[in-house]
Amino acid sequence: MAGAGSSMLGSVLVFTVILSLQEIYRGKLASSELFTILGGFTSSLLFLFSLTFIGNFQESSSIKSGWGAVILAEIIALIAASTVHRVCITTCFLFSAGLLYEVNKISGYMLSKTESKSKRH
Repeated sequence: MAGAGSSMLGSVLVFTVILSLQEIYRGKLASSELFTILGGFTSSLLFLFSLTFIGNFQESSSIKSGWGAVILAEIIALIAASTVHRVCITTCFLFSAGLLYEVNKISGYMLSKTESKSKRH
């Protein structure tokens, strides 16, 4: 796994690239229903990378992480989605909920895997 610093840097870079591309192709993403759904999905990726950044920042600063990080990341993603189309806001929220569920599942798996290794040694 990458350290907190390199993970923060990577998530900021990917966030910036996705946001820039989303704003460049804003007209195309708002042109049809399918592209509007794609705009919501790209905004949910912004949620994922901003959540990664905020979580790593809190970890490196020894600040307790919680629902505040999720809410802040979701607000950032929804504001970005609102610049494309208002339907992107809804699809972004739905895709973000799915991504949050998967991230929580993976996090629980990795935590249990780490705890089982520490109990063996």
